Amino acid sequence: MKVELFVPCFVDQLYPETAFNTVKLLEKAGCNVAFNPNQTCCGQPAFNAGFWDEAKEVGNKFLNDFEQDSIIVTPSASCTGMVKNYYNDLFTNTIVHNKCRNIQSNIYELSDFLVNILQFDYFGAELDGRAVYHDSCSALRECHIKDEPRQLLSKVFGLELVELKDNETCCGFGGTFAVKFEAIASAMAQQKVDNALAAGADYIISTDASCLLHLQAYIDKNNLPIKTYHLADVLANGWGNV
Repeated sequence: MKVELFVPCFVDQLYPETAFNTVKLLEKAGCNVAFNPNQTCCGQPAFNAGFWDEAKEVGNKFLNDFEQDSIIVTPSASCTGMVKNYYNDLFTNTIVHNKCRNIQSNIYELSDFLVNILQFDYFGAELDGRAVYHDSCSALRECHIKDEPRQLLSKVFGLELVELKDNETCCGFGGTFAVKFEAIASAMAQQKVDNALAAGADYIISTDASCLLHLQAYIDKNNLPIKTYHLADVLANGWGNV
């Protein structure tokens, strides 16, 4: 199966290894991965900040950077949610209406694509320790992704996955929310990390790099004995069994 890869801004600028690991996973699952180096952003930062005209301009570029009949996969539930849901606000009844609808129906978050489309959930990954999975707001509420990451993580050798208290609560990032309301955002990150530590977790795993950036910043500032991991990085780790 041929797929096009969309690399989100956060991954491109801060976690490029996650993008490379996404390619490794897709190829191991039997996909032929194409990447358009001209791609940039889905427009979510501008959209969330209220700059809809600018978001529409960036979104138009996104629609032009991908083939409307191609399957698009991204290691970000946040970007997937933006395209699938909020492009309706930008492009409904415009000249690109039909093209937008086609792309919306063909874009998938990585775990959703692996489990529900490819039905591939075992990569021979290895990671020793105990982990909690953080349900990002975008994954849970916008993309309705909950069981898929847990199914994939259950197949990681050496990893004990335990449930996180209040795992459906936001981590506090929320894009510009963390900038405008720093104290509240930090307190929400503290609650999330404290719950993970109380569960005896060595790792916090999620599908969104933005959540992980926010939580890891709190962890680093307070020198706490826990680490964040993107799901793609966990699934590409080890590979000793396959």
